Amino acid sequence: MTFAIATADISEPIEMNADVIDSRYSRDRFVFFDLETIPCQDPAYRAALAEKITPPGNIKKPESIAAWMDENLDTAVDEALAKTSFDGARGHICTIAWAKNNGEIRVEHAKTLDDEKRVVSSFLDSLDRYHSETLVGHNITGFDIAFLRKRAIVLGITLPPNACLPRDPKPWDKTVQDTMSMWAGGGNRISMNDLCAALGIEGKGGFDGSMVAAAWANGEHDTIAEYCADDVRAVRAIHRRFMGVGW
Repeated sequence: MTFAIATADISEPIEMNADVIDSRYSRDRFVFFDLETIPCQDPAYRAALAEKITPPGNIKKPESIAAWMDENLDTAVDEALAKTSFDGARGHICTIAWAKNNGEIRVEHAKTLDDEKRVVSSFLDSLDRYHSETLVGHNITGFDIAFLRKRAIVLGITLPPNACLPRDPKPWDKTVQDTMSMWAGGGNRISMNDLCAALGIEGKGGFDGSMVAAAWANGEHDTIAEYCADDVRAVRAIHRRFMGVGW
């Protein structure tokens, strides 16, 4: 499922130094992107997790262990499975949204696991192998790029050159600009929503990343795609604010 969201639909603040930003766009190429992930969908892996669940060590009696397992096993497995949303070996990319400079936002979304390879390939194929581009996103050096690289390897997708997709970028890498470290500094954190609030930029609405897995399972694909596109709108607005003051 492919979406193209035109610039005219984007609500971004007008900067005092818009001419400075336009000048940067005339000579630099930025790729603003965000991805959404879901947990492992393999029933066999869920069953394997269930085999590893044990009650707290202070529960000793067989009848107490059995009672605890009856009451808590499903919840414990759900919690363990949810963590695979952050594990590129087990989780999946369901959505990638991206835009280049002030161009339209494109969204690729997977309604099924079979669609994941198309989603990842579409984004990687869009990266320019012949002209320098800078990847921009929030916490992309801490999460997105590594997850994307791992899923490409799992899915057998040929990686673009290192100049397009750095294999293990650091916040100071010249091929990336991570808005989290640009604001908070290396090793520190700030949520994109909090950064938007600090800069007077419209942040996330009532939907957030913790809801993606359930929304995907419930078939709410448009909701996820729009949420991912909103993150790209926000990170572009944040980045424009940085550029406007001379970053």
